[in-house]
Amino acid sequence: MIDRRPDVQFKCRTESMNNSLQVVLILLAVAVGVVVLCRLLRLPAMLGYLIVGIMIGPHALGWIPDAPETRHLAEFGVVFLMFSIGLEFSLARLRAMQRIVFGLGTAQVALTMLLVMLSSLFFNLDWREGLALGGVLAMSSTAIVSKMLVERAELSSAHGHKIMGVLLFQDLAVVPLIIIIPALGSSSGDLTATIAYAMVKAVLLLSILLIFGQRLLRPWFNLVAQQKSSELFMLNVLLFTLGLAYLTELSGLSMALGAFVAGMLISETEYRYQVEEDIKPFRDVLLGLFFVTIGMMLDLGSVIAGFGWVLLLLLILLPFKAAVVALLVRLFAKDWGVGIRTGLGLAQAGEFGFVLLTLAGEVHLLPPDIMQNVLAAMLISMLIAPFLIQHAEAITRRLSPAEWMNQAMQVHHIAVQSMSADAHIIVCGYGRSGKALGKFLSNEGIKFVALELDPRSVRDAVAAGEKVVYGDATKREVLQAAGLMRAKALVVTYDDAPSALKILHHVSHTRPGLPVVVRTADDTHVEALKRAGAAEVVAEVLEGSVMLASQALLLSGVPLNRVIRRIQEARAKRYSVFSGFFRAAPEPVGEATDNMQPRFNSLLLNKNDAAVGQTLDKVNLAEFNVEVNSVRRHNVEGSQPAGNMVLRAGDVLMLLGEPAALAEAEKRLRGDSV
Repeated sequence: MIDRRPDVQFKCRTESMNNSLQVVLILLAVAVGVVVLCRLLRLPAMLGYLIVGIMIGPHALGWIPDAPETRHLAEFGVVFLMFSIGLEFSLARLRAMQRIVFGLGTAQVALTMLLVMLSSLFFNLDWREGLALGGVLAMSSTAIVSKMLVERAELSSAHGHKIMGVLLFQDLAVVPLIIIIPALGSSSGDLTATIAYAMVKAVLLLSILLIFGQRLLRPWFNLVAQQKSSELFMLNVLLFTLGLAYLTELSGLSMALGAFVAGMLISETEYRYQVEEDIKPFRDVLLGLFFVTIGMMLDLGSVIAGFGWVLLLLLILLPFKAAVVALLVRLFAKDWGVGIRTGLGLAQAGEFGFVLLTLAGEVHLLPPDIMQNVLAAMLISMLIAPFLIQHAEAITRRLSPAEWMNQAMQVHHIAVQSMSADAHIIVCGYGRSGKALGKFLSNEGIKFVALELDPRSVRDAVAAGEKVVYGDATKREVLQAAGLMRAKALVVTYDDAPSALKILHHVSHTRPGLPVVVRTADDTHVEALKRAGAAEVVAEVLEGSVMLASQALLLSGVPLNRVIRRIQEARAKRYSVFSGFFRAAPEPVGEATDNMQPRFNSLLLNKNDAAVGQTLDKVNLAEFNVEVNSVRRHNVEGSQPAGNMVLRAGDVLMLLGEPAALAEAEKRLRGDSV
């Protein structure tokens, strides 16, 4: 019987609020401490959240109960994770990597699931349990692997390219598995009909959302964006995401599926990047809570009791999965070295495996003891993953003796290409910046050797007759083969601080004193790169701001020579190489001198101006030594317009000349002296 006295009810509500506040405070305190510790140890925060969940969960210290409210909050973490995956979904990216994604990725997921399902039959598991277990173990950790590849500057390598392609397919494979696993746990007699019904329902719902959703989404987002309210825009994103998640749940499907569709729809609009930035805090906080709840599921007592099974699962998971991936890559790429590195990179379990495991537990598809053993093996595999990736090179050389020969041949090829070069420039990276630099060097007759990890870029450059070779510039032997001891300078043309620091480390030990120029996106790593030995660090944000300021000054009527001087001063302060040269040129002073300097002036033609309907030749502004630099018409700008161009009302003329000449030119255009 419920006590309905007001004082008793108030006391119960107060105790409930205090308990909720206590749970939130514990989570916040632990989360802050864990993220700081993981950043200090250079480990993904996800591993910290998992460990925290184990420690403070109901099976250990018991600080946080395994309550339904906590699990509901964790579900929102999965929703925002799937939303982010949908937001990053790109048809162009899929087409560019289709052979790896749909070839290697499909083969890896399908073969892993099949072999796990067959293996589970020997342990008296039903095929449905084996299929769900195969889907769980087929996933790899995008968070851990991508972070390690970026830090090791291996994202553009052959194995890095294949790893990211397989991870992309795994992200896509989660969508049908989210539909299939609940159907496998259904008590319905006809399982085939249940799965078919779920798939048909999902296809129909997704088709309706994708076809009609896009038509309604863009106009509505345009209307919201026109209000210029960041709060309204954020509320709209949350409403759209959670609304679709709720709709798919009402249809008997998962909330995660609706969130994925919401992300896909927004990814095709111009609001994608803004939404991605706005949603990130919600996603990270709730996702951290999800991983805490995963850790809370682990019962250390059950794991210790079944430690033999955990060890067996772990031994099967890591070598077995790595071997499957290595064999598949060997079939696709004919390279054992790349195959072994790719296998070691994908051997661990992944965050989506936890999502699928939780789903299998909710529908009681897997027994509790198997859930505990699998969860423990997955956690340990993710803790081992960074060490496997870090020592992948040594493991590959030990397992594949031919890898020594392949690397020796690659280094020999680089050495042959650079043999004739002396006092040359080593260009690390031959993307857009590298190609632009190569053109400057070629125009000046300066020899250079470019190192590039993208095989397609190398093939295109070689076909064009440029001296570009395939090689990893972060390896000491590759730099030496490129003529490091004979080079005049070295330039890192790509924005990757960890990779640049490795190159600087090799240069400082092998050829101290060699000037190295490094490109970065902003000023974040400038000091670290200079301490490592970089002669100069070119930050794109600085160069962009300098050119932005120069254009604003020119369009404001500041004399051309003064604008050039300001650019020189800005660069002299930033780049020590230029400081002495720019200080040597004194700045002209005085109003009379300024009046003799050319400057820009924009002029809008009105319908009553005499120049309207006349050609530029007939107006003849050259008589005043005034140049029509460009004409902007209906927001379309044309530089260096032809003399037979007929001027119209509304045209904006950009004129270049001295102040007195510009005044005379304006009189003629207006009608005083045409």
